[in-house]
Amino acid sequence: MVRMKLRYLLCEVCVSDRSNLSLVDDGAIYPAAKTAVSRAHGDYGAALSSLGFSVKYLNAHTGIVFLCCWKSHYRLIWSALPFITSLENRGERVPCFLNCLHVGAERSEIRKAVLSCTLKKDTDDDYEEESGEEKDK
Repeated sequence: MVRMKLRYLLCEVCVSDRSNLSLVDDGAIYPAAKTAVSRAHGDYGAALSSLGFSVKYLNAHTGIVFLCCWKSHYRLIWSALPFITSLENRGERVPCFLNCLHVGAERSEIRKAVLSCTLKKDTDDDYEEESGEEKDK
């Protein structure tokens, strides 16, 4: 019996408006990635990447995506990620790009990488909240 080794790509969906992340689901990421691989590597790359490639997790609040593929094909997917410029879901197109944060195979490394990802607050929102509190006083 042959064991297929896997690689996991931890990515972040970067959008200009964070409220657009609620429109994205894992069903939108898979076809976008397949199309990007097809455009970048042709039919051969598309066929290789379809073997064992899946979207394991998507957090629509933080934009963290967890992609899984075979070890021998992860470079095809990884190199095609910059060609994703938008995600389409339920007839709506969300302009974005995928930022690869970590590539690994061991659970402990992946877990550390996921836990190190934090949601950043906008500094403008913090300033408006503080100035609004001062006006109330």
